[in-house]
Amino acid sequence: MYEERDAAAARPLWLVAEGDLDSWLSDRSAAERDWLAALGFRAERHQVACLADAGGGVRAAVLGLGSLGSIEDLEPWHLAGAVDRLPAGVWRIETPLSMHPATAAALGWAQGSYRFERYRSKPRPTPGAVLVPPQLADMAGVRRMAAALAMARDLINTPAADLSPERLADEGLAMAQRLGARGRIITGDALREGFPAVHAVGQAATSAPRLLDFSWGDADAPKVTLVGKGVCFDSGGLDIKPAAGMLLMKKDMGGAACVLALARVVMESRLPVRLRVLVPAVENAIAGNAYRPGDVLRTRKGITVEVGNTDAEGRLVLADALAAADAERPDLLLDFATLTGAARIALGAELPALFGTRDETVEAVRCHGRRLADPVWPMPLWNGYDDEISSRIADLNNVSGSTFAGAIIGGLFLRRFVTATPDWLHLDVYCWNPKERPGRPVGAEPQAVRALHALLVERYG
Repeated sequence: MYEERDAAAARPLWLVAEGDLDSWLSDRSAAERDWLAALGFRAERHQVACLADAGGGVRAAVLGLGSLGSIEDLEPWHLAGAVDRLPAGVWRIETPLSMHPATAAALGWAQGSYRFERYRSKPRPTPGAVLVPPQLADMAGVRRMAAALAMARDLINTPAADLSPERLADEGLAMAQRLGARGRIITGDALREGFPAVHAVGQAATSAPRLLDFSWGDADAPKVTLVGKGVCFDSGGLDIKPAAGMLLMKKDMGGAACVLALARVVMESRLPVRLRVLVPAVENAIAGNAYRPGDVLRTRKGITVEVGNTDAEGRLVLADALAAADAERPDLLLDFATLTGAARIALGAELPALFGTRDETVEAVRCHGRRLADPVWPMPLWNGYDDEISSRIADLNNVSGSTFAGAIIGGLFLRRFVTATPDWLHLDVYCWNPKERPGRPVGAEPQAVRALHALLVERYG
């Protein structure tokens, strides 16, 4: 992926935007200009052209950046495709880069180098092109983030047969303990009594439901709590999904993967916070003891919930975890969840919906996401829809009788369990690439981890 060696021995790689092409070409020789014209090089995004030496070998290359306005706006994804497009060998970026674009370039290279080969009998060759780290890049930060994102991708890509609730919780706790955290996994009667909604949702599965709970950092530091939806497979329960709706349900623990990735970066970078992580890990399965439509569940907070649909299980397990987090009244409470199809209908696969109780915090995350090419889109916790989750026999229903505003209603349901914490963010994420793009193959995609890490660094670093 990277080569720590003398940059002068590496082949140069120029980064050129469409608007800068004429200026860049003016510094090239006539032979180089003719060659690039013959290749049809127009600096389109991800377009690569190689320059030959006197012996016909490759001596340099140029990578198109498309319509990029300024090199300062370079995104990781601009470099992600170069890993597979460049010939094997060691490369250095010849274009001068300040710290932000240099760091983005290095992270993009790492993202483009990711492979999920666990189930291939003959793994594909690893990329032959490697990069000399750009001079001003924050390579320590890049390596931490790249490793955390790769971990999250691996978790999301792993089929449910190999990533049960037990395995997810065990892997999360092992990672946390390696980095000095202390925690526990709550199961059985303790789970039934302390986190009854988590237990009810997961009780029909062969792998019993559980709750991962770990803490790290100075007890006197500002408290930051992360909650991640860990539904390792979602059949829909007795309100069973159609076959097409189950195809991607191994990714329904994507919120947990994002939370574990963010926690890993926070701990590895020694951010001065008191971190707590809660992951309710369940499989929403079907058996004789499965929870039913019409059942009334008593949650950890004491709020009773009528089950209008067993396929709205994520908000039930998050309700208990959020209640436990809220009881400590952390300085900042974040939850990640692949919660609603409505968010995808509204915003598509690439834009996580962001809800929050403080506008300034929501806006800060939006700005960080835009700067880092890790976007989110703010959505309102519209009080006018709050009565949509009323029930005739319980305090709440887990679904609305309306087909409108599903993502907002999901957020409003969760808000009922966050009553003491003034600053709460809820991210409704998709965590999957439905189409092939450079650095983003079809498959797992942790979302908003980099944007939220930037918020934490800005606030507490």
